[in-house]
Amino acid sequence: MSQNGKLVKDVEATTANKLLVICVDRDNDVGSKTGISTPVVGRDACIEAAQRLALEDPEDADSNSIFFAVKTYEDLVSKGYEAQVITVAGVENRGVQADEKVASEIKSVLAKFSANGAVIVSDGEDDEMVIPVIQNIIPIVSVQRVVMQVSRTIEHSYAVFGKFLKLVMYNPKYSKFFLGVPGILLLIGGIGAVTGYNAEIFAVLITILGGAFLIRAFDIDKAWSNWAKPTPEGFTRMFTLITGLILIAASVPAGIATVSSVQFSDNMGITDIITNEVVIGQFVSGMIPFLWIGIGTIFVGILFSNWLNRKLRHFSDILRVIVLVALYPTVHQFTNILMYGESSFSLLVPLIAGFGVTAASATLLIRRYRKKGSRELDQ
Repeated sequence: MSQNGKLVKDVEATTANKLLVICVDRDNDVGSKTGISTPVVGRDACIEAAQRLALEDPEDADSNSIFFAVKTYEDLVSKGYEAQVITVAGVENRGVQADEKVASEIKSVLAKFSANGAVIVSDGEDDEMVIPVIQNIIPIVSVQRVVMQVSRTIEHSYAVFGKFLKLVMYNPKYSKFFLGVPGILLLIGGIGAVTGYNAEIFAVLITILGGAFLIRAFDIDKAWSNWAKPTPEGFTRMFTLITGLILIAASVPAGIATVSSVQFSDNMGITDIITNEVVIGQFVSGMIPFLWIGIGTIFVGILFSNWLNRKLRHFSDILRVIVLVALYPTVHQFTNILMYGESSFSLLVPLIAGFGVTAASATLLIRRYRKKGSRELDQ
């Protein structure tokens, strides 16, 4: 079935008669490449945005998506439906902020054009991830995906491969990993071959390669770049993160210093030491103050930086600090059980108290967040 036939079938299967055709650009290529502010409302405005995007980047598929949305709008109008076409965009990093921005732009359009059904136009699964968010705002009648027809010749394959090599060579985003890491490995391998320290160099190579894979797999480099942005909240996060990590590292020698030498004897091995309940209790007892302060410093830094960035509505930042404080008495009592042989039932009081504080705090924060959200909707 053609795209046009599918659209007609989807629309006729509903009672919607006032339709909003929405072209979704979740990573905001329209805004970042052309400088056009979204939402772009109307046929002529969307055509102009698509033309400017095609001129700035002819290989970007979003311009074709906008043209497709305009064609869909014209098809609906020709069949007698009252319709409007818009282009909405998220943010470059996608994620929750992109979905919130898309939802906000659609709401602003619906305030002026009260549609009772929506047709979504996208060029891939990434843009379609925002569909559940849109569904909460307006019923979705149909989803139209733009599929580009490309040549599958050998020449096209060579062109794509050449473009990939150029991207790897000259784009810093990719060259750091695809060229930087192999370059370091080859350099160290060459030094090892010359000096004869093959076994030691091999261990270093494996460590570097493993570290690079971990950094890329968990987006540690992106997380650090976000934390260390040259903004007030970025400097706050960086300072509290480094301070917290230092305190967490300091908790280990603090725990070792707390262990009494009386517990050791000449014939005790490592296994005997680490399985000794009193030793473990003393170590953890000396460790947890610095450990908790270090973790709390990081959490408070996140909370304060979000407050500076006016994101305090994410109540999980506050709840995270409350849970950390509520857990401390339970962990402290556990060390007393290990060191002094107290009854395990003594854990019940701090456990119940901690759960009560956490549950009460979560309830209050959720109610406050919902009230604030309802006030924003009313406005």
